[in-house]
Amino acid sequence: MDIQSRKRELFKEFAPRLETTSKVSKIYISFLVAIILVGIYAFYLQMSEGQIVTGMRDNVVWGIYEVNFILLVCISYSGAFISGILHFFHTPWKTAIARIVEIITVLSLLIGPIYILLCMGRLDRLHYLFMYPRIQSPITWDIIAIITDIVACFIYLYLTFIPDFAILRDHCEERKIPKWVKKLYKTLAIGYQDTKTQRDRLHKITRIMSTIVIVLAIVAYTVLAWIFSLTLQPGWNSTIFAPYFIVGGLFSGVAFIIVTMFLVRKFYKLEKYIRKMHFKVGGIILLILAMLYGYFTFTEYFSRWFSHKEIDTNLLDTLFTRYFWEFILANYVGILVPIGILFFKKFRTINWVTIASVIALVGIWINRYLIVIPTLETPYVPIQDTRVDYIFYAASWVEIALSFAGAAAFLLMFTLIGKIVPLVPMNYILDGRTPPKKVQKNINKEISE
Repeated sequence: MDIQSRKRELFKEFAPRLETTSKVSKIYISFLVAIILVGIYAFYLQMSEGQIVTGMRDNVVWGIYEVNFILLVCISYSGAFISGILHFFHTPWKTAIARIVEIITVLSLLIGPIYILLCMGRLDRLHYLFMYPRIQSPITWDIIAIITDIVACFIYLYLTFIPDFAILRDHCEERKIPKWVKKLYKTLAIGYQDTKTQRDRLHKITRIMSTIVIVLAIVAYTVLAWIFSLTLQPGWNSTIFAPYFIVGGLFSGVAFIIVTMFLVRKFYKLEKYIRKMHFKVGGIILLILAMLYGYFTFTEYFSRWFSHKEIDTNLLDTLFTRYFWEFILANYVGILVPIGILFFKKFRTINWVTIASVIALVGIWINRYLIVIPTLETPYVPIQDTRVDYIFYAASWVEIALSFAGAAAFLLMFTLIGKIVPLVPMNYILDGRTPPKKVQKNINKEISE
């Protein structure tokens, strides 16, 4: 079979998902839009009435918005790092998940920074951050890092999309695809004809961009960690925060990718491409990262306890009393349970690896909560004679609604991207050649299971 025939066959396989929308998908999209509309109303209330509609007060100036920001940004940075690394290894198993990782990276970078803006009481002064930046401030450098990373990841994602846009452009006339989508394919393909010269040039540029993305991921998340560690607050002023955040980011990113692979595999029926091997390899990587993350977490809390500093002791007392169950869920259940599941080879199945990843994600979100909130509730110089609800933090429905709206926006954009381009890169499948009979037999066995 020649290359054009193979492209035509691949297009026929993926085209039905691009040209039709099932009733279930329409209900799902409508549900996500409804959640986003509630979030828009909550945003209107916060902008019109001020921060009083949230749980943020004089002591706790950051709430779950900051927690969501840290989690999404760490997922984006880990996704950028992983997608960059995957590009260097031309093994058959990585091709099916490369695009999923790249899309996760870009969407997390788009939605994550919005949460940090919601912490600001005066968004009308946002432009001052760009007009009068303080170059010695870590926040200024974090803004620079995020903007640079967004641009780099967009370019990297687009470069990997170009060959597929060309395939869709050349064969979409055969299917009932909307005209505006056909025009979009033609525009985004930018005249790519899949010649050897173009392939070599595109591969070289993509390789350069993947290197840049890896470096940016490390630098940007280090700068984010410095926003905390260079601040004289109990629990934040730590020398290991940069590597601790990077390992935690990779831990949460791998867990998020595994959960996304599971959902995409089921929803889009991609068992042929996203196989048990992907989950097995992901489970092993998650196990290693869980052990590293557990080591950093133990070191961080043990050093505070052993120092016997009064402010650190007060913070630990807050964690062990007011946030006892959250502490157990984040640092025992969220770390030790995934290790216990993934340590045994017989549990490295699709379902068990996904369960371990969900537990890890919940645990690391709670861990980020414990990094932000208890510290702000335990300041060096507490405000005297203040109402209890101004000292302690409790998220309001407005914050919860906007948190869910962000998650719904992520899912909606991911779904819409899946309606425009296949979530498995067709050009990678073409480059992979036909698998050996033994490998194909294993694939068929996994699909039947």
